[in-house]
This record gives sequence, structure tokens and C-alpha cells, in this order.
Amino acid sequence: MKPRRVTATIIVLLAALYFLLPLWATFQFSLSMLRGTWSFQAYKVVFADQRFQETFLFSAVAALATIVLGALLVVPTAYWVRLKLPRFRPVVEFITLLPLVIPPIVLVFGYLRLYNSSSWLPFTDTVAGTNVLLVFGYTVLALPYMYRAVDTGLQAIDIRTLTEAAESLGAKRGAILWNVILPNVRPAVLSGAFLTFAIVIGEFVLASLLNRPAFGPYLQNVGANRAYEPAALAVISFAVTWACMVLLQMAGGRAPGKPRMRLFSFPSRKRASA
Repeated sequence: MKPRRVTATIIVLLAALYFLLPLWATFQFSLSMLRGTWSFQAYKVVFADQRFQETFLFSAVAALATIVLGALLVVPTAYWVRLKLPRFRPVVEFITLLPLVIPPIVLVFGYLRLYNSSSWLPFTDTVAGTNVLLVFGYTVLALPYMYRAVDTGLQAIDIRTLTEAAESLGAKRGAILWNVILPNVRPAVLSGAFLTFAIVIGEFVLASLLNRPAFGPYLQNVGANRAYEPAALAVISFAVTWACMVLLQMAGGRAPGKPRMRLFSFPSRKRASA
């Protein structure tokens, strides 16, 4: 074996140990709720908790709404900027990176200031309005990851040629975006969706200050008052994350940028036999 391969193998093994040992220790601790034996008692307590079911379902629905809203916002924007406004790409990239610089607590206090019950648009006056505001905040937080993923997918395909070919067949811009561009960047959109889901499930600041029953505040509350259940919740969260990764790989189906065989499907015609 070459020295470089040996070095690379050692680095990978050390990285795996660095990643897996804390996870194994957390899992082992979560099994130690009953003294003298290993059991899944902590997991039974967690799954039987009504608040766990309610908060996880709430965050999952919020994550799906955030993914849909983020995709509807990012895919047309990234496509249009690459196709018609390439000079504005640095400006758009700078704007999409702002959520990494601005702390979430600043964002949520701005929301509370602008959309409180005495403002011209009182989102916080109703539960539904507060939920919508929370989804808007999640979309902003996930914007850098969704935009980068979609922009990378668009970079891997020739959108100008695909657009011109579709227009030559009589397709309108909306049909081009839906039937041509989106299928070609589907793995990139799914990558952004996975990152968005992971962000929303563990987010604490927005949900806590907006007083919404999300999974992040529930994790913090359980961690502050119990010992073994937080470890079980950490393992469960990790399992959910990896399940999302597996679903992402299954749904992606092909590498980003691999073109489809046809732009549109037309009815096949049988050739007359000679």
C-alpha cells in the first residue's frame, strides 16, 4: 500500500473515531436509565411523551412548509440571475449570505418589532399568523444553504441551451422552469431541502421567542430537567437526520447536472413496415 493511501486511511479512521465515539457514548448513556442493566426505558419515556409527538410533528410540518417556500423563492431567482442577470450574481450571493452574519435573535426581534399586534401587519395577533412568521424566519435562516445548493446544480447544466431549445419548441418560461430546469436540478433542490429540514428541526431561538411548540425548545427543556431522556433525544435526532440523508439519496436518483434524455415527451409513432 502506498504511503499516501496509508496516510489517507489513518486520517479517515481518526475522523470516524472522532465522530462515532461521542455518539456511541451518548447511546450507551441513554441505555443506562435502569441501574445495573441496559434498557430502552429512556426511549419508551420519550416516545410516550405527548409533547414529543406534538413538537416533532409541528417542526416537521414547519420544515416542509419552509422547504416548499424556499424552493419557490430560490429556484426561479437563481435561474433568472444565471440566465439574464449574471452581473448581479455577486449581489445576490451577498444577500443570501447575510443570514449567516445576522444572528437569529436580531431577526426575531425585528419580526416582533415590525409585525406585533399594533403594527400595520399584525402577524403575531393570531396563532396562524405567528406560524407563518416562523416559517418566514426559517426560510431566511435556510436561504444560504438552499441557494448555494440550487446555484451549484444550475452551474452543472447548460441552462441557456436548454432554455433556447425549449423555446424553439414553443414552451413558455414557466413551463421551461417546471418541466426542464427543475428536473435537472432536482438533486440540488433535495440537498437544500435536507439541510433546511436539519436546520428547522433543531432551531431554538425563533421558535422560543415566538412562543411556538417546536422541537428545538422541547429539546432544551428536556435537557435542562432530565438526565437520560436528552441523550435518547439526541440519538433519535441523529437517526432522523441520517434517515433524511438516505431518503435524499433515494429520491435524488442521479448526479446533479445530468441532463434528461428528452426535453418534452411526445407520443411515439410506429414506423410502417416496409
